[in-house]
Amino acid sequence: MEGKSASVRGFNPTGTVLLILLGTVLTGSLLWLDWQQGRSWQTSLVVPFLVSTGLVAAIGYQAIPLLKQLKMGQFIREDGPQAHLKKAGTPTMGGIFVVPIGTLLGVVWSQFNPDAIAVAVTSLGYLAIGGVDDWKSLSNRKNEGLTPKGKLLLQAAIAIAFCGWAFHSRGTTITTVHLPLNIVLPLGLLFWALAVFALLAESNATNLTDGVDGLAGGTGAIALAGLAVIILPTEPQLAIFCICLSGSYLGFVVHNRNKAKVFMGDTGSLALGGALAAVGILTEHLWVLLILSGIFAVESLSVIAQVGYYKATKDADGKGKRLFKMAPIHHHLELSGWTETQVVGVFYAIEATLVLIGLTTNS
Repeated sequence: MEGKSASVRGFNPTGTVLLILLGTVLTGSLLWLDWQQGRSWQTSLVVPFLVSTGLVAAIGYQAIPLLKQLKMGQFIREDGPQAHLKKAGTPTMGGIFVVPIGTLLGVVWSQFNPDAIAVAVTSLGYLAIGGVDDWKSLSNRKNEGLTPKGKLLLQAAIAIAFCGWAFHSRGTTITTVHLPLNIVLPLGLLFWALAVFALLAESNATNLTDGVDGLAGGTGAIALAGLAVIILPTEPQLAIFCICLSGSYLGFVVHNRNKAKVFMGDTGSLALGGALAAVGILTEHLWVLLILSGIFAVESLSVIAQVGYYKATKDADGKGKRLFKMAPIHHHLELSGWTETQVVGVFYAIEATLVLIGLTTNS
């Protein structure tokens, strides 16, 4: 990674610059799409996006002081990057005002579409799990909340409930996966096992990505907007839902950009992954979701690889070797000399590229 560090050495924007670039690219892309499709302001994509962004950003100015008053200050891992120790005390659980606003606007703007309501309930369910996890961490006064097993069981329960609803609602009409070159892969009942796995994997992956100011919120906003554009021709109501949620996460980045005034916590990161996976399942776009989730997948795989390599290389004293300086990989890059804004800027660019690949693959 040393060579890579050298390649980004001259690229070190501020958090504000990254926010402006992110907002400009997303807004400009939606404006261009509205113009291309001849959409009026009543049917446009950019209007719900900007309303969600503005509302979350505005409410954040009221919510953040309240989180401070409630003593929701984040505890920072002592074994993490030393530069993060100064973030101790920054309010967390920011997802508590991001997700409800985004899902509510998404449901209303989609004209109370049943699928949008189901995705909203699923996302809010993951928010609740994240909220309990964050609350326990704060109560224990250390960065430890629910046990991994307990957290996974709760996530699985919501995933099974959502898939049960989807099966009852649509039956065998959504048991296929659309692949490139117009290939349709029928999975039958195996689809539901894959769907449950997708919800668990996606929610945990976005959770792991939330470790650098503006990273999960910004990449999540890009992924949601990209997914919205891809499903727009066939699932316009779910597309509008994704657009509203994308805007809400962009509004959060207004406060979460470096240097962050608030963290989303598991409250916001688990809900992000749950929403992405639920939409991917209902639209049979799990392959496209995998492409759009490339950043999140790499973050997860870096943790799995780190743990596996450590266990495989244990010596007689029980000590193993580390594959990365620290996992997830964004921390490895930080410890290799990258600044937080360099990590975020490069990851934004990669996520945008993944959206373009997803659009090309789906065309």
